Amino acid sequence: MAMDQKVNISVSLYLDTAGNLSKEIDSASKANCSSVTVPIVHWNYNREFVREPLRSKHGPFTRSDLLLSSTQWLNRVICRIGDNLDLDSPVDHIQRQAERTIRQEMSFAEHLVQNGYLYTKLSSTNCANFARTVGCTMFKGTLLVEVPITNPKLTQHGWRRDVAEDADATVESPWCWWNTFRCHADYNPTVKVALELTADVPKQEEIFRWLGEPVDAIVLPANIFLTNAKNYPVLSKAHQSMLNLFYRTFSCHFILKANPSDGHLGHYVDYIKYTIQHNYVKNPLHGYEDLLQIPLQPLYDNLDSFTYEVFEKDPVKYIYYQNAIEQALLDRVPEADRATATTIIMVVGGGRGPLVRAALNASQTTNCKVKVYVIEKNPNAIVTLTAHINELWRDRNVELISTDMREFNPPEKADILVSELLGSFGDNELSPECLDGAQKHLKDSGISIPCKSTSYINPCFGSKVYNQVRLLERSPHWKDRVISSRHMEQAYVAYQKNAYHIDNPQPLFEFVHPNRESDDPIDNNRYKTVRFRAALDCVMNGFTGYFDTVLYKDITLSIHPFTHTKGLASWFSMFIPLTDPVQLRKGDEITVHFWRCVASHKVWYEWSLSAPVVTHVHNIDGRGQPIWQ
Repeated sequence: MAMDQKVNISVSLYLDTAGNLSKEIDSASKANCSSVTVPIVHWNYNREFVREPLRSKHGPFTRSDLLLSSTQWLNRVICRIGDNLDLDSPVDHIQRQAERTIRQEMSFAEHLVQNGYLYTKLSSTNCANFARTVGCTMFKGTLLVEVPITNPKLTQHGWRRDVAEDADATVESPWCWWNTFRCHADYNPTVKVALELTADVPKQEEIFRWLGEPVDAIVLPANIFLTNAKNYPVLSKAHQSMLNLFYRTFSCHFILKANPSDGHLGHYVDYIKYTIQHNYVKNPLHGYEDLLQIPLQPLYDNLDSFTYEVFEKDPVKYIYYQNAIEQALLDRVPEADRATATTIIMVVGGGRGPLVRAALNASQTTNCKVKVYVIEKNPNAIVTLTAHINELWRDRNVELISTDMREFNPPEKADILVSELLGSFGDNELSPECLDGAQKHLKDSGISIPCKSTSYINPCFGSKVYNQVRLLERSPHWKDRVISSRHMEQAYVAYQKNAYHIDNPQPLFEFVHPNRESDDPIDNNRYKTVRFRAALDCVMNGFTGYFDTVLYKDITLSIHPFTHTKGLASWFSMFIPLTDPVQLRKGDEITVHFWRCVASHKVWYEWSLSAPVVTHVHNIDGRGQPIWQ
């Protein structure tokens, strides 16, 4: 248990308890709350909130900002706007008055909190003008939109048996409210969700759908808490599970809806912190979550020392490689010949030597004699390998060759070819082209480690990674919706946590090594159509790519979510975006076309949809992202 894990909790004050802001902030501070949410409307000295018609240009509509210091406004207050305003009213004068009022509130709220938080509430899909007025407005901070996780009408219908049977079909999902709002707001990255937990717990697939959304806060009303035998507030097991899932996914903060005068505010806060800290497990990949990275092209570029070091720190990859080499040696060399017969191991793409170390360790543990050829094209890595040979492997049979693996002529052929050329999508670092070019150095009975790799994709919605791609596309001025297709037609490496996976992964391309059955030259072009199905209404904005590989026999490495190798950290998944998000209905079939194209000097992927909508072919002719040979 990591009791030092920081948990940020704010308190949302009931309307009749916010008259004296300084007093309420002090009350929240005593309960270890980081901030309070208060409405930006007029409140009179009798502590009653009223929203009055707009006054003259210089007339006051709320209290002075001198109630608090600027530091307190900025760091201790979340400004709540738009309470009970109907910007989408069919009555014209009500709609116009509401729009003028909320613009005034937003202006004053930005005056107070600058780049902090604004807070509003959503309760319907009838929100086009609300989204236009609030969601499309450029704000330097974050706009939190409160959405309940279940529709309150379901609870209202629950006691009536005749109504409850059809409630799921007739009551609109709050996710649809949010989806409509953010579509009108053009997926504005400053607009995020404050997801309110309700007494009712939704189905698991509906909870998972929120994992792809930009959830910034979890709202916990006091009325969902139970009271234990010692009269302290606690959450049910189902609510605890949701709370921990959302915290692990979003590292979100919490907004507590409670009345400070009930005497339990500190107890609520302590319980939330205890629940999170008690279930918190430190993630060794913390800091990489949903961070876009450009895939490496080690055949075209020389990797730097930092990149090599990151790979070499993987706690399990080279253990699996060593196990595979050990098993191959035991299978190939009879026990009586192990002291005399020398096995030729060729490490292609030696880097700074971790595979060589695995091969030498395997030789020691199996008592098999080996000679290791190390082939590396990076002149900077050659410096490190030379030092290893002179200092660490001086008494071992290791020979270094500085050249491209496809071009050199070894003095003898190899029994075992070892490489780690696989990328996050399996073949995206051109392992087929490299290993096909190097397999001429293998004996007829020789083997390759790895001997097979398979790529996989599934449709997904990931708001955080997608918005990062969109920001790359936009001009310096956000309002100038000038989009080129270059960044939207690239694949990215990303450790995706903030993602909803619409269906299970399916296999895409498979490559086998050595590839002795194909014609010469070997054709590594591929094309495949795969189909998925949406289990719920949702949005798709791209695909997640994975791979697994067979090193030798049953020794495998995988980043496939169902077979992920425990502790493997060398590879994150791929994110392959669509230019425009696609709205999906429950039961829709998703038909994806995927190509792997090979030319004399480059390799590239192309992808498109033919159902439920038809899209253009992305990355045609590698215009967005070629992989250079």
